[in-house]
Amino acid sequence: MTYLRSLMSAAAVVALTACAGANTVNSAPSSQPVLSATTGEKQKDATTTTSVATSSVQTTSTTNAVTTTSEVASSTFGKAEITPRSFDRVSETIKNFVDQNQLNGAGFVVVDRNRGVIYHNHWGEFSADRISLIASTSKVISAGVLVHLHDKGILDLEAPIGDIIDYAGQLSSITPVQLLSGSSGIPGLQPDDPLYICMFLPSSSLQQCAAEALSIAASDPRTIAPDTEFRYGGIQLQVAGAVAEVASGKQWADLIDEIYVQPCEMRSLGYTNPWIPLQALTGDYPNWSGDLSLLPPTDNPHIGGGGYIATGDYGKLLSMHLNNGKCGHYEVLSQKSVALMQRNRSGEVYGSPIGYGLGWWTQSRNRYGESANQETQSTFRLTDPGLYGSTAWLQPEDGFGAYLVVESTGSVGQRLANILYPLVESAVKADRSD
Repeated sequence: MTYLRSLMSAAAVVALTACAGANTVNSAPSSQPVLSATTGEKQKDATTTTSVATSSVQTTSTTNAVTTTSEVASSTFGKAEITPRSFDRVSETIKNFVDQNQLNGAGFVVVDRNRGVIYHNHWGEFSADRISLIASTSKVISAGVLVHLHDKGILDLEAPIGDIIDYAGQLSSITPVQLLSGSSGIPGLQPDDPLYICMFLPSSSLQQCAAEALSIAASDPRTIAPDTEFRYGGIQLQVAGAVAEVASGKQWADLIDEIYVQPCEMRSLGYTNPWIPLQALTGDYPNWSGDLSLLPPTDNPHIGGGGYIATGDYGKLLSMHLNNGKCGHYEVLSQKSVALMQRNRSGEVYGSPIGYGLGWWTQSRNRYGESANQETQSTFRLTDPGLYGSTAWLQPEDGFGAYLVVESTGSVGQRLANILYPLVESAVKADRSD
């Protein structure tokens, strides 16, 4: 975590300097959960090139549509807990882990492709209405935004970003799919790297940050040709978010609302830029209990790690991925795009030993030091772990997915996930035979 401490300390200095004068945060928040149809008007030409100085992204104010914690708590995601006897060992294991590690609690949900939620439980301070920051477990959600736009013909994942934004400069040939898969050639999240600090600043915007980052990356000696090396996360995902905004003519919050929140009733889902406002400087979970009013508005949500959500709503996301991209009758993603996200793109396209798709780790050892397929190579498991202890996983061939959240560190959450992988497999099989 030393790289994050150093980077966040530098971010705090820059942020304090930037905020010393007038408040530059736009009044149209793009990080809060928007629960009514307040999206901006769509551009007539979704592929019109856009300058960061004269952005045509619509900036519809959503201040009055922001939902309070109490309103979110009363929405449809806060359902009764489901704890069948086949999951007794899972329940006991999580309870013991929480107690032994002196955690404030945990949440866990398991969904079956055909039967929906088959297990949903919470411990300690957690309940069905608790909203947690999920750090990198946001990546599958973020990638899905651009994949959805691709399905709708609003952007082409394989076309140059220079077709959408006019500030990409020398890096205009990079494609959205390369940005999402860690294959753009732009430096990823690096230790002690102040060059791309704008991704941590809520006072910036996605457009400003992307323009700055692409200009810097063009002369950064670490930048290499696309599709030659896997580089995890970092500024390339802010660029992806900016591309999505320009292509759609909508802000990130409006896209999240339109693609996920409204049709799938994921009422707790939103994005923020938590690092400085919540003093999330060490890699430990910040002192935040889910109070949305403490999250300041920002036009620069952290695309790679700024998501927050409750367990039930993440379960809905996993169900969507298991059911060919559909929430009920609404198609969030096409069946082809679900498969695209789960494909080992880094391995197949340029032979990387690190398996990564679009938001999903697909094989080999991931950034958190664990293998996505650590028991046997015959177990196909997709994972999306986060810095703060959350882990989502899918076993599409086995027809189930799970989401675990503890408010701690990535290593603590991954230790518990590793214990749970075989236990959950056994519980799912036993539950199906009952």
